[in-house]
Amino acid sequence: MATPTPSEASWAFATVALHAGQEPDATTGAVVPPIYQVSTFKQDGVGGLRGGYEYARSANPTRTALQECLAALDGGVAAFAFASGLAAEDTVIRALCRPGDHLLLPDDAYGGTVRLAHQVAARWGLEVDAAPVGDPSAVAAALRPGQTRLVWLETPSNPFLRIGDIAALADLAHRAGALLVVDSTFASPYLQRPLALGADVVVHSTTKYLGGHSDVVGGAVVVADEELAARLAFHHNAMGAVAGPFDSWLVLRGVKTLAVRMDRHCANARRVVDALLAHPAVSRVHYPGLPDHPGHAVAAAQMRDFGGMVSFQLAAGEDHAVAMVGATRLFTLAESLGGVESLIEHPARMTHASVAGTAHAVPGDLVRLSVGLEDAEDLVADLEAALG
Repeated sequence: MATPTPSEASWAFATVALHAGQEPDATTGAVVPPIYQVSTFKQDGVGGLRGGYEYARSANPTRTALQECLAALDGGVAAFAFASGLAAEDTVIRALCRPGDHLLLPDDAYGGTVRLAHQVAARWGLEVDAAPVGDPSAVAAALRPGQTRLVWLETPSNPFLRIGDIAALADLAHRAGALLVVDSTFASPYLQRPLALGADVVVHSTTKYLGGHSDVVGGAVVVADEELAARLAFHHNAMGAVAGPFDSWLVLRGVKTLAVRMDRHCANARRVVDALLAHPAVSRVHYPGLPDHPGHAVAAAQMRDFGGMVSFQLAAGEDHAVAMVGATRLFTLAESLGGVESLIEHPARMTHASVAGTAHAVPGDLVRLSVGLEDAEDLVADLEAALG
């Protein structure tokens, strides 16, 4: 990765998002990085690589541009773009762990992550436990010094929007000889930079806020250390679940508007939360921007704003929740999140169905919202009509 010039080091987030890794094309002057839709590259004699490119699994100029941008946004030494968020997670686990190691998950986590850990990595010989991310003392008690290799954190978490203290958990992990991995998908690099708080690895589903338009599937890993970068780079190539050039281009296009989109997501979410708090059908709202949220103080300290994700529970129970998510018009009933359009889902039967009956199961009365960029009053009216 090119060393930033002094001017680049002083750029604000929105400027970095528009320019990092995205110099005008040297041949044509094109201001947008080209899509190098190519699988292999001509060599000038055996080993005579142009720009280090030989085969597109190992490196592709469009993916390189995205990776340089993502590393700059998260303040890392290197980033790696993957075919999906779960491909990124799988590569982190297999690159940094070996059979017999211990992985500590959060007790509130994306169902796909839990499934990957318990049904794939555990069969490979990894021991897996969970602890509440909002309670550092519980995390400390669950650590196995010398055996715990990774402490995995989602903050805000999926689907309860729980908050983990990144700096405190990084300190606990490091004292136990472990690394802290932070899934920062719900926050995006605009709202939260875990590496600056002591985390070792950041994971994103670029499908979500980074891509931002519900038109691409991808994942990313950003690391703070050159040695970790070398290990991830080897496995990125050896395992091969890399982002294709067109997917990389789509994410890079989405990143350009990340700052302005996140500001609107956050503002709309606050308005939606106010409406939900006032509605008699809603028994509880989960949103870290609320002063009575257990993680509010930590979130206020480590995040720029509180994000566009909201979860809430309905007093009438699961049947009402299922009926309600099917009754909205602007909120589209769909899995995923972070796109410009608002989405609604029933976690127990959708994104977290794979963890039903386990310690990670979520209650049937829970509804999750990804608040989009529509007019906030239209979104509130849509929710109120569906709740009624």
